[in-house]
Amino acid sequence: MIVSQISFAQEKETKPIEEHSPRKATIYSAVLPGAGQFYNKKYWKIPIVYGGMGAFTYLAIQNQSEFNRYKTAILQREAGEVDEFTDVNGNEIYNETALLNYMDKFRKNRDLNIIGVAVVYAIQIVDANVDANLFDFDISDDLSIRFFPQTMNNYYTRTPATGIGCTINF
Repeated sequence: MIVSQISFAQEKETKPIEEHSPRKATIYSAVLPGAGQFYNKKYWKIPIVYGGMGAFTYLAIQNQSEFNRYKTAILQREAGEVDEFTDVNGNEIYNETALLNYMDKFRKNRDLNIIGVAVVYAIQIVDANVDANLFDFDISDDLSIRFFPQTMNNYYTRTPATGIGCTINF
């Protein structure tokens, strides 16, 4: 009598351990601000990124608008027209020097706000990269430092010396 037996061994599906890639986090943040923070599971940082970029963008737009107002006033005066900084009696509220100073001030502020947007953008990319590098960093409960008095022998004079000892546990 021949008995045949077929047995099937179950293979365990092992998922490969996916490493947290700093390169992916950096690319994600470069393509879409805040995406690297999302990839790193630091969701609370995303509103900070968009808040910073949004605030600087808003201020840049406001300063551009004010710059345009003063530039239009200067161009109207050069063309001999009445501008918004002339009162009903035809008196100039601001002279041309003041208009130029305001125009320069708003241009400078606009440019600084554009730089602010770029700085927030760059910082969030660096932040995503650093967070991804430290993603698997182990913070155990046994991080401690202990100081204690210690006596040591001075080998040259053969006399004991007192000092402070230090033990660091990682």
